[in-house]
Amino acid sequence: FVMDARTGEVLHQDNADEIRHPASLTKMMTLYLTFEALDSGKLSLDQRLPVSSFAESMAPTKLGVRAGQTLMVEHAIMGLVTKSANDAAVVLAEAIGGTESQFAEMMTRKAHALGMTRTHYANASGLPDADQITTARDLTILARAIQERFPRYYRYFQTRSFAFHGRVIGNHNHLVGRVEGVDGIKTGYINASGFNLVGSAVRDGRRLVAVVMGGKSAVARDNRMAALLDDAFSRGRRSDPDA
Repeated sequence: FVMDARTGEVLHQDNADEIRHPASLTKMMTLYLTFEALDSGKLSLDQRLPVSSFAESMAPTKLGVRAGQTLMVEHAIMGLVTKSANDAAVVLAEAIGGTESQFAEMMTRKAHALGMTRTHYANASGLPDADQITTARDLTILARAIQERFPRYYRYFQTRSFAFHGRVIGNHNHLVGRVEGVDGIKTGYINASGFNLVGSAVRDGRRLVAVVMGGKSAVARDNRMAALLDDAFSRGRRSDPDA
């Protein structure tokens, strides 16, 4: 699915409303609610959040924080954006929602309020759950909402790497800095979903948002995204909804 972020014009769609598992694209909504909490003053970037044993127990990928430790909000955000850290997602979820399941209900309510009618969340990370579903079209709605409402936080998605406890953690989104104009936004993979990517790029003052789901490999997914963006930009403003 490819859309002009400013006008909402659909430039390409193929099975855009097919129900899929988002995998770690889920963390885009976790971050949306985190940015909302920052804007409202419920959280601050330098605030340290408690790490629960449940957060520590999350399957990789993760930052490796331990129960009883604390994690700075900004580090949690960076951990989600770059490494797609599942433990950091739960730390944020528990801080905002009380429990991860309550936070997932908040996520679903927000999705529906934004117009993501085919999306339902069951957790904050995207780890496998049959009830965790979305579509390419819905994810485009979410990406645009993040960009429009939280431009000061959207810049985090451009992060190539960050230092955490003596380690340098790189971004899983290899298109940032590799494909012209790409400045975010999120990768995702579980067996049930294949390789997913929401990408956004600006060229000549024009921003596009694109979604690829179900890639056979990370390389195939990335190459498909790059080709979609190149094609959509090269075609200018001509709409081709059935391309």
